Amino acid sequence: MSGIGWVDRPRAVVGYMTVERVRGDMIDLRSDTVTTPDEAMREAAAEAPVGDDVYGEDPTVNELEKRAAERVGMEAALYVPTGTMGNQIAAQVHTEPGEEVLADVESHVVKWELGGFAVHSGLQLRTVDADRGIPTPGEVADAHVEADLHRPGTGLCCLENTHNARGGLANGPDRIAAAAEVAHDRDVPVHLDGARLFNAAVALNRSAAELVAPVDSVMFCLSKGLGAPVGSMLAGSEEFIERARRSRKLFGGGMRQAGVIAGPGLRALENVAELSADHENAAALAEGLEGIEGVAVRPPETNIVLVDVEGTGSSAEDAVGALREAGVLASRFGETTIRLCTHRDVDRTDVETAVDRAVGALA
Repeated sequence: MSGIGWVDRPRAVVGYMTVERVRGDMIDLRSDTVTTPDEAMREAAAEAPVGDDVYGEDPTVNELEKRAAERVGMEAALYVPTGTMGNQIAAQVHTEPGEEVLADVESHVVKWELGGFAVHSGLQLRTVDADRGIPTPGEVADAHVEADLHRPGTGLCCLENTHNARGGLANGPDRIAAAAEVAHDRDVPVHLDGARLFNAAVALNRSAAELVAPVDSVMFCLSKGLGAPVGSMLAGSEEFIERARRSRKLFGGGMRQAGVIAGPGLRALENVAELSADHENAAALAEGLEGIEGVAVRPPETNIVLVDVEGTGSSAEDAVGALREAGVLASRFGETTIRLCTHRDVDRTDVETAVDRAVGALA
């Protein structure tokens, strides 16, 4: 059967996400992207003054871009539909076709963006297996390639914070600055995939601006832990954002009366402090799951809990299926690893219930 439609069993596994019909009593821990806008966000959408954003005339988008830039200490910001688009635009603006992008082998831009750097911008990747996902100064120096007659050279260093695939690790400004300094010494710009930047800021008790001070551009999502229904921000210098706006148009990301989705984005920026509750819930979830025989849980630093089920004799796919049958949605994150992600639509009672269900499903 062609087309897209709901069925009573999983339709497909795309990367680490399972698409399926969700029954009413399910506790959804697949991702913090599954949150729904609260009443304040819905009101903000309904009441937002709007205009044509491609003409620069949407006052709500303009205000969102202004506030976003201020929050991360950058000169300017651009509203984009998705975090992936933000990362792809940044790479295109910073580089020339054929150049290499240095990135951690487990980073989002390597694993989950459909080879976009190559497809969109003619770039190739040079990956390193970096501790905590941030290359050391030595790793940056060793991976850097000088341009010559035969080699295009390194055009960009791309970092990630928090680091999704490595379990939501929150890296501090010193580690980021150390990598960025070596890149800058070689005239290589640095972009930060900060999809969950504010989770890192809350976990480390540092401002987002401190975390991004060493880099040239940053993308952060409004639609993950902050709870907005749509959108991400790309920030950098005024010159960078001017060029990024042109790339956004090329990528098909120029929007018209986008204030109706930017309004909830403005409200999302007010939700940063609430992320601490997600982190506390993740810690409680991890503690509860540790009691299951054969299950190994990586202690979470933010809102992502990685669980290895190899000791139970089960595969990740089977574990995700068993949890689904028990009323808990999780994501497959490897052959024997699953991911559970807390968010603002899940409270402590939900976490305790999820643990009880997991005990029956995985034990």
